[in-house]
Amino acid sequence: MRESSALPSLRLAPQQLHQACDPAQFAFATTAELEPMDELIGQLRAFEAVRFGAGIRHEGFNIFALGPPGVGKRSMVSQMLSRQARSEPAAADWCYVNNFDHPHKPQAMRLPSGRGTDLQQQLAQRVAYLRSAIPALFEGEDYRAKAEAIGQAFTTRQESAFKELGEAAGQQHIVLLRTPSGFAFAPTRDDEVMAPDEYEKLPEDEKQRIAGAIAELQKQLEKILHHIPQWMKERGEQLKQLNRETTGAVVTQVVDELRSRFHDLPQTSRYLDQLQHDMIENADDFRHEDETANLSGLTVVNRKTFHRYQVNVLVSNGEHAGAPIVSEDNPTYGNLIGRLEHIAQLGALVTDFTLIKPGALHRANGGYLLLDVRKVLMQPFAWDALKRALQTREIRIESLGQMVSLVSTVSLEPEPMPLDVKIVLFGDRLFYYLLQQYDPDFAELFKVAADFEDRIERSPETHQLYARLMATLCAKEQLLPLDRLAVARVIEHSARLVGDAQRLSTHMRSVADLLQEADFWAREAGLAAITENNVQQAIDAQIHRQDRLRAQLHEAILRETLLIDTQGAVVGQINGLSVLQLGDFAFAQPTRITATTRLGTGEMVNIEREVKLSGAIHSKGVLILSSYLAARYARNQPLALSASLVFEQSYGQIDGDSASLAELCALLSHLANVSLLQSLAVTGSVNQLGQVQAIGAVNEKIEGFFDICVARGLTGEQGVLIPQANVKHLMLRRDVLAAARAGQFHLYAVAHVDQAMTLLTGVPAGEAGAGGQYPADSINRRVATRVAELGALRKGFAKPPEETKQNNRRK
Repeated sequence: MRESSALPSLRLAPQQLHQACDPAQFAFATTAELEPMDELIGQLRAFEAVRFGAGIRHEGFNIFALGPPGVGKRSMVSQMLSRQARSEPAAADWCYVNNFDHPHKPQAMRLPSGRGTDLQQQLAQRVAYLRSAIPALFEGEDYRAKAEAIGQAFTTRQESAFKELGEAAGQQHIVLLRTPSGFAFAPTRDDEVMAPDEYEKLPEDEKQRIAGAIAELQKQLEKILHHIPQWMKERGEQLKQLNRETTGAVVTQVVDELRSRFHDLPQTSRYLDQLQHDMIENADDFRHEDETANLSGLTVVNRKTFHRYQVNVLVSNGEHAGAPIVSEDNPTYGNLIGRLEHIAQLGALVTDFTLIKPGALHRANGGYLLLDVRKVLMQPFAWDALKRALQTREIRIESLGQMVSLVSTVSLEPEPMPLDVKIVLFGDRLFYYLLQQYDPDFAELFKVAADFEDRIERSPETHQLYARLMATLCAKEQLLPLDRLAVARVIEHSARLVGDAQRLSTHMRSVADLLQEADFWAREAGLAAITENNVQQAIDAQIHRQDRLRAQLHEAILRETLLIDTQGAVVGQINGLSVLQLGDFAFAQPTRITATTRLGTGEMVNIEREVKLSGAIHSKGVLILSSYLAARYARNQPLALSASLVFEQSYGQIDGDSASLAELCALLSHLANVSLLQSLAVTGSVNQLGQVQAIGAVNEKIEGFFDICVARGLTGEQGVLIPQANVKHLMLRRDVLAAARAGQFHLYAVAHVDQAMTLLTGVPAGEAGAGGQYPADSINRRVATRVAELGALRKGFAKPPEETKQNNRRK
């Protein structure tokens, strides 16, 4: 390889490529010897935020737990809230009961924990007793005698009135007749009704007397008939009063038992007063439970179910100590706020207060409600309903159809229930910041942000904690324990997951998945503990399941469908490294980048941008290159060149600035007419000063080029140039380490584009002297000379030819 002896060695030592975890630091044989952990490691900031949010009771201090999925947000919050909830008083029971004055507005009733179910059961038992006891009272001899006496008194009164009228008529030789059509008067002779022909033979004065008498008697009859409805009403009132007296004793006795049982609850006592009054007033419902009706020839039996005497217990907390913790996985509008159900009766949908169903807010009232913010936002009206409940501090059950005015049927209007709940939302940081920006109510309702870390600092102390964490996961999932070597391998893999040798991942789901797969391979091999080989087998299997596309792209390179050189040297051509992310799997592949330069006006043509395949960050990187060239090589003259940059055989979107170092090296190569080694790949971004800056996915990029080189055969000259700032992120695969130790593959850390050009060309980049001149035969001297030549050419084209000047003078 061409490498300047004047340049300090930038080659990284093999020990810099991977920070191993020493298993000797662990004093245990397997993780079975370790005590499980009660909380997550490295989440002190989030822990304090959740503790504060759970403890403060002022309005609006609800919690938003933000962070990537899989870091254990929900499990940690649930554990903390469970400890907090055990020390808090049990939440109240909430019930709906009938409103006897306004049945369409059921009453909400709050009872101490467990008392709601007790009231429901006790009242149901009393109603069942009354349904048998009251009919028995009405069938008793005492009631029958009193009812018959009332009826007899009415009959006697009525008969006495007609008897007196009949006697008065008899004195005037007139008889009172009862006919099917009513009452009538007729004259008599010798106590016999006078025939019509005999009546016609009477003298006129006698006829007039009889007619006058009948008219007077008719008036008296009308008075009697006018009083009969009043007498019947009085009889009905007397019978009703008798029914009240008959049922009053047993109802009062039953209700008094309930009053005694719930004497400490004033609201319940008031309800029982209303209940007692309604039972007494509607005693006939207990006597005649079945009613029949004829609908189009069909006899329908309607059985009274005494719904209005039931207690609809929405929430009962008698079986749970402390405050409730509710997690709603499907936070629809109805599942959050509650809903009104309907039943079909004779082709119509009907409802009553017993069909009111609770929502998550009811179940969590007095405690904590855990929700996934993404799921809430996806459900129509759910987010607005949640905010409205928190703002008004009450739960108002409304039909969704009525709320949006889609239906106009008569429905219930349940009394709102007071709300005292602590909401915990879980979601990505994106949701938190978007809601902060675009929802004005969000900041007032969710004042506590619990931000979970996705990585922690790597140290011997965290290694020990990580081992305990693995022991906890194994105990929780009933997995085999890990030996020390396996623990060390998991820790190394954790650092690789975050792409940083000095950090460890807090993504517990990934660690748990890895342990479960390693447990599978260990059990398949009949082992008593998970070994390092099992962990590595699980890692390899995870990659193998997802690397189909990577294999196809590598195959295309090896078959020279995609053109990538790993040997030789070419002017204006370089191997860049691009990363593809497919779900949780990321891999890299080399990409050929070419550059051309020519006389121009300082225009830097980004071909990807021209065809709208360049992202904003990549376009920014190309503009930085133009600024760098002008500032370094054309300070005192126009930059008289045009350049073109392109990712060859790239047919998709390109973004990011990690290829800007490679692009700059290709441009400088073409300007200086110096070939670049194709055995080296380059990654890194540059600024306007030529300094090389860190990039992401450095491990994947190195391994992507390494795999192609291995497939073609390592020559000992191949390698990758990376930013010096990325050295601390290196956690390379073991096969890459083995090749580096054997001198078959090399990594170089560069801090400036000059160092990269020296490595890629074998020609010193050169530093400007006191007069601003670069050393002869240096890269920078060649570039500066070429830029000056292009500037002179541009001036020449700008001046008119000499002949043209002479002709102009003659004219």
